Amino acid sequence: MQAAFIRLLTTALTLFGVAIVVFVVIRVAPGDPIAMMLPPGATEADIDRLRAAYGLDRSLAEQFFIWIGGVLQGDFGTSISLRQNVGRIVLGRLPATLELAFYALFLAVLLGGALAVIGTLRRRGTAEGAVDLWNGMTLSIPDFLWGLIFILCLGVLWPLLPISGRISPALNPDYATGFLLLESLLRFDFRVTGDLLAHMTLPALALALPLSAVIAQVLKQSLKEVMELDYVNLARARGFSEVAVLFREALRNAALPTLTLVGVQFTFLIGGTVIVEKLFSYEGLGNLAIDAVVNRDLPLIQGIVLLFAVLFIATNLIVDLAYAALNPRLRHG
Repeated sequence: MQAAFIRLLTTALTLFGVAIVVFVVIRVAPGDPIAMMLPPGATEADIDRLRAAYGLDRSLAEQFFIWIGGVLQGDFGTSISLRQNVGRIVLGRLPATLELAFYALFLAVLLGGALAVIGTLRRRGTAEGAVDLWNGMTLSIPDFLWGLIFILCLGVLWPLLPISGRISPALNPDYATGFLLLESLLRFDFRVTGDLLAHMTLPALALALPLSAVIAQVLKQSLKEVMELDYVNLARARGFSEVAVLFREALRNAALPTLTLVGVQFTFLIGGTVIVEKLFSYEGLGNLAIDAVVNRDLPLIQGIVLLFAVLFIATNLIVDLAYAALNPRLRHG
């Protein structure tokens, strides 16, 4: 009970600290968002009137407590550039980013896990060296550069997949939620599912490749250590093949350190969607964040960053719970 209270208090203080930092930093940055909203012929009186309407004529402390009071009541303010409720805008874009992030995570785990298994089964051979070489090359290229490579190679030179948008306008379905991929699967609407996956594959691969290299290296090293333990040697003595020993005996224990890594890296993966979504004109939070920064839309930037902070904290909490569930010592304790 005490540990749960401490965790809850730490989460609240973390979010409060993030709110303070973001609020102060975006206000000391150069540029006047109100002046950007008005035409060139606007007078100082027009600017002052609009600034007062958004509460930007008050002191920094007053603005912060007014904003944080609204957040605690579920009101994130009104977007300066879009003239809409920030909470509605952000929550409307959130499903697209989550679907892209989970698709990228799926590809990263699939590719990284396969490379780790190959490198473990063919250790001390050319296959392991090839896996290490691929991981080093993949990790040295950032996700946005992978995105540019995919746009050039698979979108321009060999146009195999779409390089812009989230879904074809002709197929844009009228679903109740913004989780288009999930809802299309539940409805067995495979035309929409296929079109969504086609649009998501290149940005998801750009995000997944660097993460897959990290997963492959950590899991391969962990597997190599576990494969030398006594209980694994006992399984070999009982006649199990090397493949059966790896999947039946070694993989679960070796995956525990990788699980923590995946959870931590997933938070960075969500952050990486900011640039990748802009590159592919993908209609998610990342694309929205860059537009908000360019337009100096203070309420929208605050809402997006605060939501990202909540996602990071929630991801870490889920990883802790999953690690405890998979680790017998923590579970029984």
